[in-house]
Amino acid sequence: MSKQIKLKGYFNESKDIIEIGVDEAGRGALAGPVTVAACIMPHGFSHPLVKDSKLLNEKNRAAARQIVIENALGYTVVHMSPEVIDNTNILKATLKGMDNALRETYKKIKFDFVLVDGNQFHGFDSIPFEAIVQGDNKYTCIAAASILAKTERDSLMKELDTKVSGYLWNSNKGYGTKQHIDAIKESGPTEHHRKTFISHFLTTTGELF
Repeated sequence: MSKQIKLKGYFNESKDIIEIGVDEAGRGALAGPVTVAACIMPHGFSHPLVKDSKLLNEKNRAAARQIVIENALGYTVVHMSPEVIDNTNILKATLKGMDNALRETYKKIKFDFVLVDGNQFHGFDSIPFEAIVQGDNKYTCIAAASILAKTERDSLMKELDTKVSGYLWNSNKGYGTKQHIDAIKESGPTEHHRKTFISHFLTTTGELF
């Protein structure tokens, strides 16, 4: 049995410092958006299910999402489209998504400190921040953001799967499984594919459009 890791409920000890966690989902997918969430949890909040979304099965992620929504002081989830990803690049699209999510949340509740999963963050309005590799398995607010981003994106990909058949987005969520890549090669891309991510799968330039 894997060891249960208790996440930290705060980075700053003072309860007067409101912290917000930021994480993304879908950065490496071939189709669909990169989804970014920003979430403020109560100082010191902890729950066994609120952890890195990748460590949870679908049923537990749904339960964790409900726990986060019921307890969060404020949160925002944004989708950055394949078009934005193709027109800039995945890093710029992700950073823009972080800025959008933080800005929308700040309108609802003023926060004092930003905790971001990973090592790529350029700051937000001069507010102090910390970028933490594997932060979604260290701090509750980042884990909460990872859960919101993952569940919102999965839900969107399932919805798209009902509208565009043949690519198995219901199961692969837009990631590059063999079945998904085979479908791209056979049927070509859709408007929901990231053209810059799949060009090497296609035999002719004309198939990109």
